[in-house]
Amino acid sequence: QVQLVESGGGLVQAGGSLRLSCAASGTSFSFNTMAWYRQTPGKQRELVAAIRSGGSTNYADSVKGRFTISRDNAKNTVILQMNSLKPEDTAVYYCNAYYALGRAEYWGQGTQVTVSS
Repeated sequence: QVQLVESGGGLVQAGGSLRLSCAASGTSFSFNTMAWYRQTPGKQRELVAAIRSGGSTNYADSVKGRFTISRDNAKNTVILQMNSLKPEDTAVYYCNAYYALGRAEYWGQGTQVTVSS
């Protein structure tokens, strides 16, 4: 059974940094796309950043220049480095992975990120 396990969430003051990690287990294949989403009460889940197997990336405008997504294909891990955090970044962050051959999408349980002013 494929599982995505997030770590690194927590409480940080505005202007600080946080590093989220998502490790996939239960699979011997590499995901075509790995991504981070976030969601707050009353809002739709939004894409924060995504990275494809070839290394190309996409970022939400609100985090561009502050967040960096990267992946370690050998370890099937995706990282979200969050710098210059703002209170509006407060949300539950979810790891997402897509395997095209199996047409399968997976989600992590989510990790809380809280940014205080």
